[in-house]
Amino acid sequence: MVFILQTEMCHSLLPLLVTLSPALIILLLPNVSETHEVELWEDYKYGRHSSEHNCSWKCMLFTLQWPGGFCQSLSKETLCRIPQNISSWTIHGLWPLHAQRCCSCWPMFRSDVQELEGELLDYWPSLLKTKTYFHFWREEWIKHGSCAACVEGFNSPLKYFQICLKLRHQFDIYNLLEAAGITPSCERLYKVAEVKKVLQPHIGEKHEVQCVKDEQDRQVLFQVKVQLTRNLTVGCDHHGDGDVDPADGPGLGQRTSGGHPCPPDVPFYYYPINHTAPWQPCG
Repeated sequence: MVFILQTEMCHSLLPLLVTLSPALIILLLPNVSETHEVELWEDYKYGRHSSEHNCSWKCMLFTLQWPGGFCQSLSKETLCRIPQNISSWTIHGLWPLHAQRCCSCWPMFRSDVQELEGELLDYWPSLLKTKTYFHFWREEWIKHGSCAACVEGFNSPLKYFQICLKLRHQFDIYNLLEAAGITPSCERLYKVAEVKKVLQPHIGEKHEVQCVKDEQDRQVLFQVKVQLTRNLTVGCDHHGDGDVDPADGPGLGQRTSGGHPCPPDVPFYYYPINHTAPWQPCG
């Protein structure tokens, strides 16, 4: 008797369920967190998340890293790798600051960036032996790209990575420094003031030159952080965003510490890239 009643009930509800969207069906489930994830995913998929009031952040950091310095930032330097095709600065990440509504529900698949993969391998490689290229890109999308997706121009993995690649071509740190006589060296030391003087006309006043310390406690050039508005204008004056750094973008782990501003009164090394032994750039 109970079985018959349950069967009749299911039959009576079936026409109603068929007319409902998948999102509404899942809303009937008791798991609140899953429901919230579905709602956010629907917002992204259909563009509702791009409304202005949902986009709390005003500024972004576009961060470029120097492979010759990256390896010095690892607690286990031998985990570092620099592919043979890498000879210049690579992308670390594009990070909205103070983003309050991110969606871990929006997955990223290899097919999303397949048409960009060649460029990404050249300009956004993983420099860790323990992390595949796609793993690195997917982490960046989930942790930062999905937060940027409230802005229409960023609202898909493809668009987000396209913008990052365009910014990398726009901010060619290596050539800017080389034109000013600042080139990688195991002997020559540089001061942050001379580097900032070269970069400022191209990446604005609101940028940060970062160093790490090597095993001999020497300052080594590591990263340059460029501050941008959400429409990608260089510099951002929104109060409270300027000096805040999000949690380490790519979730690389194994770090002794992240980068720090290069001390103004302590010269630093701009180590060359050594593909064979990247953790020992000077032998």
